[in-house]
Amino acid sequence: MEGSFELTLQIVIAVLAGITAQVTAEFLKVPSIVFLLLFGILLGPDALDFLHPHELGVGLEVLVALSVAIILFEGGLNLELRDLGRVSGSLRNLVTIGTLVTLIGGGMAAHWLGEFPWSIAFLYASLVVVTGPTVIGPLLKQVQVDRQVATLLESEGVLIDPVGAILAVVVLDTILNSSASPLEIFSGLVLRLGIGAVIGGISGFTLGFILKNTNFLAEDLKNLVVLAGVWGLFGLAQFSRSESGLMATVVAGIVVRASSIPEERLLRRFKGQLTVLCVSVLFVLLAADLSIASIFALGWGSVLTVLTLMLVIRPISVALCTFNSDLRWRQKLFLAWIAPRGIVSASVASLFAILLTDKGINGGESIKALVFLTIMMTVFIQGLSARWVAKGLKISSLEATGAVIIGCNALGRLMGRLFRQQGESVVLIDTDPEACRQAQSEGLSVFQSSALDPNVLEEAGIQSMGTFMALTSNGEVNMVLAQRALEEFHPPRVFAVFPSNSPTNSSSSKTKVNPAFVDQQLIKTWNQYLIEEQVKLGKTCFKEPGLSLQQAHFQALIRAGELLPLLIKRQGSLQVVKATQEWQEGDEIIYLLHDPRPKLLKRLSGAVQASSGAIQSTKELVVEPLPEVEEVPIASPVNELTLDSFKEAVNP
Repeated sequence: MEGSFELTLQIVIAVLAGITAQVTAEFLKVPSIVFLLLFGILLGPDALDFLHPHELGVGLEVLVALSVAIILFEGGLNLELRDLGRVSGSLRNLVTIGTLVTLIGGGMAAHWLGEFPWSIAFLYASLVVVTGPTVIGPLLKQVQVDRQVATLLESEGVLIDPVGAILAVVVLDTILNSSASPLEIFSGLVLRLGIGAVIGGISGFTLGFILKNTNFLAEDLKNLVVLAGVWGLFGLAQFSRSESGLMATVVAGIVVRASSIPEERLLRRFKGQLTVLCVSVLFVLLAADLSIASIFALGWGSVLTVLTLMLVIRPISVALCTFNSDLRWRQKLFLAWIAPRGIVSASVASLFAILLTDKGINGGESIKALVFLTIMMTVFIQGLSARWVAKGLKISSLEATGAVIIGCNALGRLMGRLFRQQGESVVLIDTDPEACRQAQSEGLSVFQSSALDPNVLEEAGIQSMGTFMALTSNGEVNMVLAQRALEEFHPPRVFAVFPSNSPTNSSSSKTKVNPAFVDQQLIKTWNQYLIEEQVKLGKTCFKEPGLSLQQAHFQALIRAGELLPLLIKRQGSLQVVKATQEWQEGDEIIYLLHDPRPKLLKRLSGAVQASSGAIQSTKELVVEPLPEVEEVPIASPVNELTLDSFKEAVNP
């Protein structure tokens, strides 16, 4: 009874520490593995002595194996085949040529600099050929580089994990069975990959079929069916050939994603939460089981080994693997810098340390210590500096320009012309032929098709655009379009117009869909104003003195429905105005002001023409383009705070 309580306490402490590390990392916007390692070491025998993972015995190995299966399946589930197609050549090279370069280069560095025997040096190199998807994923969420680089890093991390793990097993088998021939070594590697791919493909197809054809199952139960299926196929693959289960889980995840199951978003969310839990517990336990003394005993030669891996071998690998790609040198440089190691390296190294010790072979603890040193250095140095490197190389997705606008109505066309006037590329998408022709007549690039089709969005160039806007007349449709675009392509800035009292409005912050401009009903009114030419386009800048009074004037007109802010230029960056936008000093705002006088003048002109017998056909009426954006001053701070005084100032 006392023993079971101790084991329970160990798991409880690991879970609490892991989730606390995740929360802390989320708050400070740094990779979670940083705090997972720190908390694990702090709670381990070398510090506070709360955690003793070795007491779990064989249970730790089982926990590691099942958790890694979930992690790799979730990684495969997040891979989009469309994205893989755009980087397929570079990705193939990184998984094959890159693995070979890291294996050879890492082994040579560990032998010559770390002074390890050749066999142990290459075992270390096989363990660090992988880049951790559990580290890359959170890192890219915080750094937000352009989509092509992000896809390549994410895909490399997921696909190279099973390859690296199987390669490490083959190297270990070679050490334990030194009489194995090169043909046997190569056939063992290919056989494990092949068996895993076949079992994973069949199992993934079966899971997809079950999820699409079992409508009687509740969504929560379907998630548990997938969990049971993942562990079942992992066990089947492991039984067929040891370590082939890793490849099987990745392939199964990719196939399930390609099956386009109805509950895909809920399934990915469920598996993502499980992955966070598994990573949190495993890293804390494995870090707690690490001997700090063994790391210090490695000496400076091991530090030089890791630095060589980061600063020499990785850049050479990226240069060779992306030589004929369309990647820019800035993107290649970022790829060369970012290669943090993660949970698979740590877990497999921990298992190998146990196996080598049981076989009476020296070097098991040293290998584990060197792998953890590699994880620490790559995560701390590369992970914490990634944001600054991306910013310095100017490949952050937040700096992307251009816009994809859904809706060729009057407001959509105006926004397109404004973006184009500011020197940014813009593409409009609509299903209405007449609206599309009107947009084309104004010189805008238009796709007459449905924005629900990802191929249309891809052809429109959404991957390279900084802004996605849904401006149709239907607020619910706008929200669906924005969410689909966000899930499929992850644009840096996503906007949609929908009613303020809509249930989706309260959840928009969670889905990263920003409410644009103002309420949907008011947008319909402004579209009508544009059609009837009852607007004036203006630009103003908030400046001191009297900043608060200027802002109050501005907000008063917005609330009265007399002014619609469209774009805001802040620190050189042009963005769409949010419905909840907060104004700052120096903001340059382009807006529409309601001006009913043109309609009155048209009526007077029509009355005069009618009295003279000249009747003008409505078909001959052409809406003239809005004038160029002009500088219109905000009301003077000494003016009284009234709507009339403000309108007189902005619309003399």
